[in-house]
Amino acid sequence: MLINCVAYQDGKKLAEIGKREISAYVSRPDCFVWVALRDADEAELKEMKQEFGLHELAVEDSLHGHQRPKIDEYGDSMFAVLHTVEFVGEELSIGELDVFVGRNYVLSVRNHAPKGFQDVRTRCEREPELLRFGSGYVLYALMDAVVDRYFPALDALETKLERIEGEIFGGHLARANIESLYALKQNLMTLKHAAGPLLDAVGKLYGGRVPPACAGMGLYFRDVNDHLVRLNSTIDSIRDMVSTAMNVNVSLISLQENEVTKRLAAYAALVAVPTLIAGIYGMNFKGMPELQWSFGYPLALGAMGIIDGYFWYRFRKAGWL
Repeated sequence: MLINCVAYQDGKKLAEIGKREISAYVSRPDCFVWVALRDADEAELKEMKQEFGLHELAVEDSLHGHQRPKIDEYGDSMFAVLHTVEFVGEELSIGELDVFVGRNYVLSVRNHAPKGFQDVRTRCEREPELLRFGSGYVLYALMDAVVDRYFPALDALETKLERIEGEIFGGHLARANIESLYALKQNLMTLKHAAGPLLDAVGKLYGGRVPPACAGMGLYFRDVNDHLVRLNSTIDSIRDMVSTAMNVNVSLISLQENEVTKRLAAYAALVAVPTLIAGIYGMNFKGMPELQWSFGYPLALGAMGIIDGYFWYRFRKAGWL
């Protein structure tokens, strides 16, 4: 579905144009065209290929989707794949933004991403002095918006980790904690798969030889790179904390089970002594000593009480009871 199709000149909006007019404006050296599509089908992409002269391999990648984040060069044009990651309710939503960039055009194709990029277009139109850089600035603005949306998702995951840690050290050592931590680790892995490859890709857009469309935008792409470095570092730190939390939860469960085992062993010992004495005297053989003794019964009960009292004292002192 076509969202926007706008021509720009000297950093200012020139006109909203129809799809059939794209090639005419693209051929003008003083203009660039920015087209936004959502969930484009094969017919729309082929139409855009004819209007912009897109490379067939880039169109094929966009059509198939599920690409790894990357930036490919095709002569004077580029094809960038960005993953969008954001929470929709309690679920992490994964989308894809494909961006075709040439000297005087930008085509963005949004797939399965719930939130659009109209705010990016508004921001660009508010900054005509930067929009004069043309398609390179639009690519930067789109990448910056995608990366900035990673941080709220990362903050939400960090908040979840803090809540689970509170439950663990609060004594709630349920199996649900392990399941929650594992789900959290999966979400972090998803975010890492989006941000990690993009860090390497952005490094191609500043310093040394850069694509023609990105000339003069090195400082801005370096800023995106700095954000990605911080993001990836934080993801790695939280993943380590999640792994540690899982180990701590398992260790605390083991300690809790050991405490229960020790308590049961102590109670078993307290029961075993009277059982032993009663078992011996309960055999009632005629030749048993003390069988006819009048003090035998009180003595047996006293021995049971004294021995159990001693055991109870030692177990209590050892912390088993």
